[in-house]
Amino acid sequence: MTANDDLNLQQFYHGTKADLKPGDLIAPGYSSNYGQRKPAAFVYLTATLDAATWGAELAVGDAPGRIYIVEPTGPIEDDPNLTDKRFPGNPTKSYRTREPLRVTGEVLDWQGHPPEQLQAMRDHLEELKRLGVEVIEE
Repeated sequence: MTANDDLNLQQFYHGTKADLKPGDLIAPGYSSNYGQRKPAAFVYLTATLDAATWGAELAVGDAPGRIYIVEPTGPIEDDPNLTDKRFPGNPTKSYRTREPLRVTGEVLDWQGHPPEQLQAMRDHLEELKRLGVEVIEE
């Protein structure tokens, strides 16, 4: 479990297409946006707007992407789906928790990735799905 003063001082984000308001909780147990869309055992958060932007852009659904400022209600840990597998040392500052995240605000002025970069990521995820590779390990 990650629990140090640096994390306590971080601002965290969660990218999604859900329409939420301050005070709402984002909890595990809902269908994942990735892989076989199994109910998620964790909820994910990040300390970078770039990682949250990917979450907002790649979330399932037709609603516009949204990035929320969140605070964890319990312990968090490094997201093993990204850290050490793809980005040693967690430069994406990506984390997960089994406890809900509380929405404290919304980032309204974020910029999405260029269309060709977003399409390349969608194509990559679709290829992984076609190959049966599960992107989220829970």
